[in-house]
Amino acid sequence: MLAANLLILYVEKVSASTAFYTGLLGREPAEASPNFVMYVLDSGLTLGLWAGHDAQPRPKGAGGGAELALTVEDRPAVDALHADWSGKGIPIIQAPVGMDFGYTFVAIDPDGHRLRVFAPGGM
Repeated sequence: MLAANLLILYVEKVSASTAFYTGLLGREPAEASPNFVMYVLDSGLTLGLWAGHDAQPRPKGAGGGAELALTVEDRPAVDALHADWSGKGIPIIQAPVGMDFGYTFVAIDPDGHRLRVFAPGGM
């Protein structure tokens, strides 16, 4: 049986990305080394941050070509996270908006990876 349970984002500076994601997720990494950090999320998904210069073969793409989608329970939770992240200076590239899959906003991390927060459901 094949199970997808680890998402790896290639980052420029592991220390900067660790500080960002520790604050964003409100938890410490489950594993950390100079070139790799791993978080276990409440959903069971594991998020890895790997120094792109250390990965073999070397990654070709940069941040922004995909999204890490984070589900919350409802519109007020989306708005609360948007206010919190905006207050922390996290760049927001899409303000909260209703879309066909739910209510959402998009932020970016220090490497340009897109972080979509959404509450599922139609507009």
